[in-house]
Amino acid sequence: MYKATLPNGWFLAVKRLQNDSEQCESQFIAELLALSRLRHENLNPLLGFCIERNEKFLVYKYMSNGNLHDWLYPVEGDNKVLEWPLRVKIAIGIAKGLPNISNFGNSIISNHGGAMFVYPNDNDSGLLVNSGVWESDFVKKDVYNYGNVLLELITGRKTISSSSCSSIHVILQELFDHLPNSSASSLLNDIIDKSLSGIGINGEILQFLKIASDCVQPFPYQRPTMLDVYKRISSFGERYGIKSDPRI
Repeated sequence: MYKATLPNGWFLAVKRLQNDSEQCESQFIAELLALSRLRHENLNPLLGFCIERNEKFLVYKYMSNGNLHDWLYPVEGDNKVLEWPLRVKIAIGIAKGLPNISNFGNSIISNHGGAMFVYPNDNDSGLLVNSGVWESDFVKKDVYNYGNVLLELITGRKTISSSSCSSIHVILQELFDHLPNSSASSLLNDIIDKSLSGIGINGEILQFLKIASDCVQPFPYQRPTMLDVYKRISSFGERYGIKSDPRI
């Protein structure tokens, strides 16, 4: 991700994608055209994209407050701490944005008899993605990635990869199996971010971990939908003055 400065002084965030030879250019453009129509307060708007030979770039609005990584992993000497209520707000905000992506896809699917019309051309035809593909390749992947972010918010550690998925399941399963024994409390303190330890929120953290664990199940069909995740996670918002979105 790069910070770009335009001649007029405006800032943009430019994301450089890794080359994916398996994804054809027309499919890439189709997905971007569909997603570029999304506008929501919890989604950073996609302003444009560029394809030049094997290079692909996405252009987003620049967010001046920094990213989650900067807050979770401050540089040495920086004393800023991401408090638990703000972590809850971030988790709810991300979840709210992702169900809107899911609902957006489902609405297109329903309007086209079980297929998503994603790439109109001059002949008024296009590529079709059926509902199964949307659910497994798009929606469930977002659920998995969301689970990763949730784990990072709780543990203060880098997100897990698919190769380490089994190990995190072993750790979480051991934690849940030992509840409510004292050994579970010790294990929980070893897992969570040190700034969250001993402040009386272990019950909430365990519920967040359960949601995260469900999201990073190894097979897509084992994971909940993003809408289900949002409903579960948004219930925590009332304690911190965050209202759920009745439109979802």
